[in-house]
Amino acid sequence: MKAVLNGTVIAEAPQDELIKIEGNWYFPPSSVNSELLVESPTPYTCPWKGECQYFTVRDGDTLLQDRAWSYPTPYPTAFERVGKDFSNYVAFWKEVQVVD
Repeated sequence: MKAVLNGTVIAEAPQDELIKIEGNWYFPPSSVNSELLVESPTPYTCPWKGECQYFTVRDGDTLLQDRAWSYPTPYPTAFERVGKDFSNYVAFWKEVQVVD
């Protein structure tokens, strides 16, 4: 599967390496082009997953605020709920399309 923004592939991995949480596909960290992501200062803590790290996504000269996120150190109970360790896996939102 691929995370694509205006024809640019931001992340790519086989579906069996992704994790689906609450309707969002999370890509393994090694599959993400980190040059296209910039850490965002936006704070958020999910009640069951833990502290979130948002990213701004680069689209050429345009920066799309908070269009990607991950959980660097999820709560241990979140691993039980999801069934896998999803630390640093990255999910995408809005303009970034996840396709087969």
